[in-house]
Amino acid sequence: MRRIIESERLPIKLWLDDLEAGALEQARHLANLPFAVGHVALMPDSHQGFGMPIGGVLATRDVIIPNAVGVDIGCGMCAVRTSLERLERAELEAAIGHIVRRVPVGFAWHERPQADGLMPDGLSPEKTPVVWEQYERARRQLGTLGGGNHFIELQQGSDGHVWLMVHSGSRNLGKQVADRYNRLAVALNEKWRSPVPRAWQLAYLPLETPEAARYQREMEYCLDFALANRRQMMARIREAVADVVGAVAFDDPVNIAHNFATGERHFGQDVIVHRKGATQAREGQLGIVPGSQGTKSYLVRGKGNPESFESCSHGAGRRMGRQEARRRLDLAEQQARLDARGILHSLRSRRDLDEAPDAYKDIDAVMANQADLVDIEVELTPLAVVKGGDEGG
Repeated sequence: MRRIIESERLPIKLWLDDLEAGALEQARHLANLPFAVGHVALMPDSHQGFGMPIGGVLATRDVIIPNAVGVDIGCGMCAVRTSLERLERAELEAAIGHIVRRVPVGFAWHERPQADGLMPDGLSPEKTPVVWEQYERARRQLGTLGGGNHFIELQQGSDGHVWLMVHSGSRNLGKQVADRYNRLAVALNEKWRSPVPRAWQLAYLPLETPEAARYQREMEYCLDFALANRRQMMARIREAVADVVGAVAFDDPVNIAHNFATGERHFGQDVIVHRKGATQAREGQLGIVPGSQGTKSYLVRGKGNPESFESCSHGAGRRMGRQEARRRLDLAEQQARLDARGILHSLRSRRDLDEAPDAYKDIDAVMANQADLVDIEVELTPLAVVKGGDEGG
């Protein structure tokens, strides 16, 4: 931990020094919520989001906040170690070609719905009404990457093995659930004359209400869908690699989410822990902290630090907004740096600069700042990257 701010109702504990003003203001709002518990924790990748900072961890009593989970419910990471010790550049190029033909990216979906058996269980028009409405669309999005900072990456591990990694979430399904319940929470908060200002974008649902129960069920479905989505993509990626190199073995995947809320017990209290762009890091738990497409990612093992509510960062974290990066960064310079490292990257035009390495914080500094939260198990250096590109639902 780097410092503690004690000027608000609850302390704000920070694992970073370079927090932007907007994110700090959002953290102060969290710390002054009447139902917030203990303290607010900001991970070393924190930056401004909607309502709550990305990289924020908030514990509440008796309420759940849809905007403290966000629109990409269940977004997370999947990593698989292969038996390969290396891939030649020609093999990388061929593998990437196979991957992009198998996995739709950006706004693209599958032309045909995926099999019902691949979708999570628990669907009901009464218990999961938004998912019920969106189900057929979701079947076409299962096994697709999406846009923004979602990616597929082939990596060289410090353990001497080639790794496969996917970062993606619940696609448009999660957004529909998040938007519907945030609007509902806003309307109910106004009806109840909530003490939480609407401008804070932190409308809540009391756990005792049927609305909160439905949101929790739909959020859980989105978590399961996001996991199924990553599994389907990873299956296609494994096929693509095997098509290029022939016989290859794959270890069991490491899967972990970083946008969700769940009931946990901390400091002797039963609370709802909201992690928005933060990863669970219980003692001994394996996790994944990705960098940018020009920097290392990390397989980590949690230390179970209670001060972070047993959490760590979900990545490097943005240091520039998307439009700012496109304005300020030099395309040729960013491309040259990636080319010099021999990375097959996805930086092709100015509109891709929002995913350039310099749009992100220094992953080495992020990892140093959370040395009390996780231990590094394997360093993963990028070899080839597929990016989602323009944000797609």
